[in-house]
Amino acid sequence: MKTQDMNRDWIATAETLSRALPYLQRYAGATVVIKLGGHAMGSDAAMDSFARDVVLMRQVGVNPVIVHGGGPMINAMLDKLNIQSEFVNGKRVTDAATVEVVEMVLSGVVNKRIAQAIGRQGGRAVGLSGKDARLITCTQTHPDLGFVGTPSHVDTKILRGLFEQDIIPVIAPIGTGVEGETFNINGDTAAGAIAAALKADRLLLLTDVSGVKNADGEVLTELKAEQIRQLTRDGVIAGGMIPKTETALDAIDGGVRAVVILDGRAPNAVLLELFTEHGAGSIIRPDIAPQ
Repeated sequence: MKTQDMNRDWIATAETLSRALPYLQRYAGATVVIKLGGHAMGSDAAMDSFARDVVLMRQVGVNPVIVHGGGPMINAMLDKLNIQSEFVNGKRVTDAATVEVVEMVLSGVVNKRIAQAIGRQGGRAVGLSGKDARLITCTQTHPDLGFVGTPSHVDTKILRGLFEQDIIPVIAPIGTGVEGETFNINGDTAAGAIAAALKADRLLLLTDVSGVKNADGEVLTELKAEQIRQLTRDGVIAGGMIPKTETALDAIDGGVRAVVILDGRAPNAVLLELFTEHGAGSIIRPDIAPQ
């Protein structure tokens, strides 16, 4: 017969679970779109940790949708194939040869790696790209950039069908044009468009920074859309944070209830944001709360 004493760690774990109850109730049945990139994709351990969190979300009634990037993997494959890239205003020109590599890496290697990681944690995931069932229809972003697309329509029927079967969609940001062309889509942009089409409760943008910061370098935990615009006009939001916040504003304008920019390097960042009082990162809300 085994005996054991209750220790403080066990009690703390039980208390954490108990305190999570209001948030578990709050998000039951909610749709949460997660843009996965950066450090969270950098190692098998980080991927497994993220997958475990996503499976837990699905287990407690949340409908997670994963949209991923894969820039470093694309760069590595282009180098391996000796395909040279050109850049216009800091953006990669995606020619016919490059878009084939982008699709192969994103829809193949990266997409299936994430779906398999979710499967290892006991979840059910289906890997898709925006080309499947014409999930994402695009227009060309700019002729100078080649096959880079901006979403013009997202058909959510296939995603809602997967929700009904308790399946987690994992989406590569590849879209199709009206003439059947293949377009590469910025991962944040694709996630924002999908979140808006689903009228998601949350869009979580996992990054390699802790959130939106003020002029003193302090993370701002709660902001309204107009505050984001003012910080951008003042030059406080700059560089790589600008496209993140632009995606957030577009998603909110499209009907997403709130967007969170958070550090994907932090353990269990998604769970901390959804199921704790303090959250994890910078939450951006509409200027006027949705009814």
